[in-house]
Amino acid sequence: HALVEQTQSRLVLVHHLTKSKFNNKVVSIDIHSPWINNGIISATNFDRLSSVTVTSSNIAYIIFTSGSTGVPKAIKVRHINFAGCVYSLVSSNTFNKNDTVAQMARCSFDLQLQEILGSLMIGATVVMLHPKGTVDFDYLSHILYTKEVTYMQSVPSLLQGFFISREQWVNANAFKHLRSISCAGEPFSVKLRTLIANIGIPHCNVWNLYGATETTLVSTYHLVDTKSNSASISVGRSLPSYQSLLLNKFLQSASISQKGVLFTGGVGVFAGYLGHDNLTAKALIEIDGQLFYRVGDLVHIDTNGLLHYHGRKDHQVKLHGQRIELGEIERCLLIITSISACVVMKWKDDYLVAYIQSSQINEEQLRQHCQSHLPPYMIPSFFIILDELPLNQNGKIDRKLLPPPQCSSMQLTNSLQLFLPTNDIELTIHRIWCNIFKQNQISIDTNIFTIGGHSLLLMQLFHRYKIHFHLEQKQNTLSISNLFQHPTIIHHAQLIQQCISTIHTVDDYPWLSLHLTQTKASFAQERIYLDEQIRFSSNQTTMNNIYVIPLLYRISSMNDHVSITRLHHAFQSVIIKHNILRTALYLDTNGHIIQHCLDMKSDRFTIVNIHNNDRHHMNEIIGEILNQSDLFDLSKGCVIHFHILRHYHQSQDSITHENDDLLSENDHILISIHHAMFDGASTSIFLRDLSLAYQSDDSLFVDDNLLNYIDYSVHEHIIDMSLSREFWHSQLKGYNIKYSLSLSVDRQRSSTSQQRSGLASIVEIAFDNEICTSFLNYASSHRLTLFQLGLSIFYVFLSKLTHGETDLCIGSINANRYRSELVNMIGMFVSTLPYRVELDSHWSFDEVVQYVQEKCLSILEHSHYPLQHILGDNQLNQSNVSFLETMFDFISVTKDMGHLSLNDTNLEQGSSEQSTEVSKFDFSLTFEYNPLSDNNRLLCRFVCSHDLFEKSTISQIAQRFEYTFEQLFRTQASNIAMMNVSSSIRKLSLILPEEAEEMELVVFHRLQNIVDEAPASFAQARIWLDERIRFDPDKPQIAIYNMPFVYRLQSDHTLSIKQLHHALYLTVNKHHSLHTSLHFDIQKNLLMQRVITHEHKINMFSIIETTYETDEQLDEILHGEKRNLRLFDLDQGLVFRCHIIYHKQISSNHLLSHKDLLIFNFHHALFDFPSMEVFHYDLNQAYTTGQLLYNDNTKLRYLDYAVIEQQMSMTGASMFWLD
Repeated sequence: HALVEQTQSRLVLVHHLTKSKFNNKVVSIDIHSPWINNGIISATNFDRLSSVTVTSSNIAYIIFTSGSTGVPKAIKVRHINFAGCVYSLVSSNTFNKNDTVAQMARCSFDLQLQEILGSLMIGATVVMLHPKGTVDFDYLSHILYTKEVTYMQSVPSLLQGFFISREQWVNANAFKHLRSISCAGEPFSVKLRTLIANIGIPHCNVWNLYGATETTLVSTYHLVDTKSNSASISVGRSLPSYQSLLLNKFLQSASISQKGVLFTGGVGVFAGYLGHDNLTAKALIEIDGQLFYRVGDLVHIDTNGLLHYHGRKDHQVKLHGQRIELGEIERCLLIITSISACVVMKWKDDYLVAYIQSSQINEEQLRQHCQSHLPPYMIPSFFIILDELPLNQNGKIDRKLLPPPQCSSMQLTNSLQLFLPTNDIELTIHRIWCNIFKQNQISIDTNIFTIGGHSLLLMQLFHRYKIHFHLEQKQNTLSISNLFQHPTIIHHAQLIQQCISTIHTVDDYPWLSLHLTQTKASFAQERIYLDEQIRFSSNQTTMNNIYVIPLLYRISSMNDHVSITRLHHAFQSVIIKHNILRTALYLDTNGHIIQHCLDMKSDRFTIVNIHNNDRHHMNEIIGEILNQSDLFDLSKGCVIHFHILRHYHQSQDSITHENDDLLSENDHILISIHHAMFDGASTSIFLRDLSLAYQSDDSLFVDDNLLNYIDYSVHEHIIDMSLSREFWHSQLKGYNIKYSLSLSVDRQRSSTSQQRSGLASIVEIAFDNEICTSFLNYASSHRLTLFQLGLSIFYVFLSKLTHGETDLCIGSINANRYRSELVNMIGMFVSTLPYRVELDSHWSFDEVVQYVQEKCLSILEHSHYPLQHILGDNQLNQSNVSFLETMFDFISVTKDMGHLSLNDTNLEQGSSEQSTEVSKFDFSLTFEYNPLSDNNRLLCRFVCSHDLFEKSTISQIAQRFEYTFEQLFRTQASNIAMMNVSSSIRKLSLILPEEAEEMELVVFHRLQNIVDEAPASFAQARIWLDERIRFDPDKPQIAIYNMPFVYRLQSDHTLSIKQLHHALYLTVNKHHSLHTSLHFDIQKNLLMQRVITHEHKINMFSIIETTYETDEQLDEILHGEKRNLRLFDLDQGLVFRCHIIYHKQISSNHLLSHKDLLIFNFHHALFDFPSMEVFHYDLNQAYTTGQLLYNDNTKLRYLDYAVIEQQMSMTGASMFWLD
């Protein structure tokens, strides 16, 4: 919110994953909504925009860049700056109106504005890439060719990785249409120039662009000669309408070949830093009547008038497109007490080197510290530890004398011994590493980051591994993230071995085909069948097909076509091969659930012609299909349905039959499969065979001796599970399985009915890259799976959410393909298991994680034990088990997950909205980790039953979970209090920071809409009720809530009764609570307070006078004050009384003497002890001056306080008192 606060933005465009990050104070528009609500958007009158007046000096956009203190600086760019820069680029012919531009830059980089807005301004075409499209080089190549891209720009390091991956590529069609390539954001390397020359793109111009964000996009340009042998590449000369000045330290022009500081002037110079006039004054300088920006880079100009870049004058650098303040890294390292001095420098354009002055620390400790506190791109590649850093004559660190990193063979090991490859995979990986790092030997236990590795190098490795080990077409789990977490040759070899190895089996003997067509259902099928019949079969269930698995694909390119005839043939072939897709499931006369494989071809292949191109209309049709009551019929083996959704227009009636058979751009394929026959792992098998069958005119080969799902069901039933039975008995011993977690629900579940509606309350959390990296680093350093770490966090959160419960049992799912014969089989294998833990609240998070890891590993060995057996052993059934209502899962996304290719046509995978709106459980949390994503790699989703939870309740629970996550994984650089993972988990708090400050955030102010009546305050209601409930109003003994204040004048002092009367009138009149009634409004069912005014013709207070002669009489009067039940009348607003007691007689001169007494009586419902200080002050002012000055229309009243008090957020206080 810091950026929104700085800019005071009134409207924020958000992604649906980040909606929950913003509160109600900000108007947000989901960027996805124009696609979903196209009908609504199209009704908007855009002509009104033409009435908006925009001048060239208006601010076009504000973009943030890091500051020297780490606080982002908001750069204001005017319309004239942006438009002028774009037309300067057009004038230089780097790009033009005829170009098709690939959109490469992230939204946080200003170059994205050129790619999108700049291109559209000049009439060019923009091609938007899929998320992660810039790092998926195969996809990027495909787009460049198929979309006929003529212009692309990116940072040199990314382009270098792309060209390296394409260098050995036979097909050079990707570059066929390229006319212009622009590099910007970091220095253009000689290596990149050589790569481009080797690939050979003679028809393409290569540009080196340079500039600061403050001068709008770029300010210089240079046409790179790819055949040149020069030792460096110039940044060129100023763009049209720009000027470049080189000044020395005396602000005089630098001579040719002399280094100087660059100042840029011209059309692009920004308007200044938002809210930082002091920084603007330092950055901008007027020279000869023209404004220049002090860029701060050191450059020189050669004899040809070309500029050459030499780095920063300060210590800010750019690395792989990221602007980095070296001082931030140095400050991070200096947190370590054993470090007395340090310097961080950029080395060879690709690396950061940290020089450390210390004798009590090693490189591994330094690296771990940086990984915990800095984003990955800021972690130094090399740490050089010195006893003393070299100093110059002035006692400052002499950077020129710092030794460069030496990548000797000794430093390319993690130990004193050089470990060489031991198998073919390690040998191949070793060869690749040596080639990349230009070394003869690298020990196989060397951490890649200790020898200069970085994220872009890992991308290169990832693509080279895929080529060398032929992993492109295989279903593999290899990911860049895995390589990042396991950064040695040994680990990389193990990961690749796992990808090409088969899964270990539970038993050694092979499972063979039994040639059956009918047998009992598998345990997994039985569980799904019963759950659908028991919990989701009544009229309470608002949707059909709770257990549908939808696979949705769209033809995304106008150049791609799919034959309906061939697709139908492929569909039939897959069903013939996998008999589970033509298997019936029903209940026989003996009460057994039977599966029966039918010998038939499915005719459930439907073509739906759509006459509306609206995407929202398409989503509605998909939703209707998925909710059709006849989508499945398990008893007849109708378990899969294939829908072709094609756009069909009247003009197509005359088109030939051949074209009528082809699906084209934006047509959809929807495959609906029942979960009883299909699980997530079946998807890739189904799509692979569908793709193979589409390519061939023949049917898929069917091996009669191949193990089928029906055979698996038989083998599963005869496995000896006695050891597993004992294990699960010990796991659940002493646990009350019927006990439900004490979560705060909005509605209670019926004790007599287990029926569900299936409606869901869903909230999604997207974690930023900092937290994601911290999460991954923790898992890596503690040798945890992501599932184990996520589950540990969920347990701790549930314990806090239930206010201290430590015996927790929840459900989780297991893929359950525990034998090699099951890996390539379509079917339903997933098992649901109870995960029970008994936590100790004194444990640290580290201890919880270790305990949960051991628990998960022990469960893994017995994960094939069916849920039905676990329940049966405990004399339970599926409908009354609490742990089945709280579920946890962790999904890791792989590149090829759900990918469908039909011949050369790659179909875009979609998601059906309905499938995400179904809740099968009361309370479930699913993590999703996508290592291929640039942003939001890690997210989690709460999907909870709307029968129990409102969306607002789940949103609040999700906020607390996110805050728990941040306490564990947010770095110390943030404002969030980071918990020491070695401290007790009791220190974790679910009270959000804004809740902890909710009292301070309240502003009490005059409410103009409240005239003279409002609900009573909480304190008033407590007093009013207590007076009526605890103290019998029919037998009163004492005025319980009278607050009497008794005064006697000092000797030789007098008091004017007339002045006192007037002062009391002024004081009571000012303070409305002293003439406020309390009454119960039956219609509103509320205790109300109302200010009594002169219009009500009721006295606002009373004054009585009495006399006494003896002390005994005075005591009796004072005692009578306590028993006087007629002191007040709350209904009439008489809550204050003044009692004057004269000695012997009422004063004739209207003066009080020292023997007279004065008693003020206040009703406690309208008055407390601190109020007396205010009363005294105003009474004194009124008595001495005869007036009270105040604005009755603006001053705060007790009425206002009472209303605002009841509007206050008290969720934090509620959490505190519940704890």
